[in-house]
Parts: sequence; C-alpha cells; structure tokens
Amino acid sequence: MLLQLLSYIGTVLGFVFLTLSTASGLYYLSELVEEYTEPTRRFLYRAIYTIIGIYVLLVVFDGFPIVLSAFSIFTYVVYLQNMKQFPYISLSNPTLMLSCVLVLINHYLWFKHFNDVKIPPQFKFDPNYVPKRRATFAEVASFFGICIWFIPFALFVSLSAGENVLPTHTSGKKSDDAAAMGSAGAGEGSKTGVRRRAKGLAMIVIDYAREYFYSIGKLFGLKDSKKADGLLI
Repeated sequence: MLLQLLSYIGTVLGFVFLTLSTASGLYYLSELVEEYTEPTRRFLYRAIYTIIGIYVLLVVFDGFPIVLSAFSIFTYVVYLQNMKQFPYISLSNPTLMLSCVLVLINHYLWFKHFNDVKIPPQFKFDPNYVPKRRATFAEVASFFGICIWFIPFALFVSLSAGENVLPTHTSGKKSDDAAAMGSAGAGEGSKTGVRRRAKGLAMIVIDYAREYFYSIGKLFGLKDSKKADGLLI
C-alpha cells in the first residue's frame, strides 16, 4: 500500500517538474527568437518548404493518401501567410484563426488515418488477405512531431504580441534608447515617441500563468519571494 502511495506522489512530482521544465524551455526559446528574429524567419520558411517536400515523398514512397496529404500541404501554405508579418501578431487576424483551426483538423484526420484498422468488406472472409502494415508508435510519434505540430509550435513560440513595438531589425542604438526610456518611466518614454520592445507570445502566456499562481499562493498566506528580496523577475 505504501509503495502505491509513493507511485502516486512520484507521478504528481514528475508531472510538476515536466511542466516547469517545458515552461522554462519555452521562455528560453522565446528570448532566443527575440534576439535572432531574422534567422528564425529564414529557418521557419525553409522548414515549411522542407515539410511540404516530406509530404510529397511520403505519397511517392510510402503510399500515403493523396487527398489527405494535399490537405496537409494546403495547411502549410496557410502557415506561410502568417510569415508575411512575422514576428508580430494580431489575434484577430483571419489567417491566424484559420491556421489554428487547420492544425486541429489536420491532427484529427491523420490520427484517424493511423488508427484505422478495419478490414475492407470484400476481404473480411478471405483467409489469404494480408492486412496492411501498421505504423509503429515511434513512426507515428515522429510523423506527428515533425509534420503536424513542429511548425505550429514554432510559430507560437516565435510570434510576438502587441501592436506598439520596436522592429527587431533596427539599429542597436535605438534598442538601447528604448531600454533606457523604459527604465526611466513609461510616461516619459511615450512623450519622446520611443515604444517598448516586442515580447514573445509564449513569454506573455508564461508570465500570466506565473502571476496567476503567485496570486493563488497569496490567498494561502505564502510570501512573494520576489518582493521580499527586492527583485524583479
């Protein structure tokens, strides 16, 4: 009984550590993207075209369904439209909303394809019928990770939220001026026309979640270590 209790505790702790590690990784990736916006843009363009080529090769060599593969290629064409204003994002952008819908549909259709193990009616009573080869878990997981979720995940990490932002390709002097004005005060910065730097969408989501958990901790009487130490995170 004690061993079973330990397994429950270990599962919960493992899930918590995995969540924190994922959030830390997303935060770090967002900072890298903010620092290297143009290389990230080029990488995403090449990755999208590469995955489109993978779909074509899968149809030719592995006999993947043509219609479903064509639909997936169409979703990547839609992803390309998001790159026109990269890394800035408007949540009301129709292209972004369509991309979110296509990600879910694409995932569902391919999941249904790999999960289809039905025997065709004409072969149901045929003793010589050889069922088609089923993909292994590693093959399915790799396909979904690379061809279904990689680009949407990369776009989510890379996109920056907010309308009033400084372009990341501006000179270093302007960036330094923006940082200086930000530390001097938002009111003074707005008078001189200097606008704040773009912030990654993933960083905003993580910051929001962190503040939410801090507020829950305060309800239970936990101290805010940030304010106690006089630090700003």
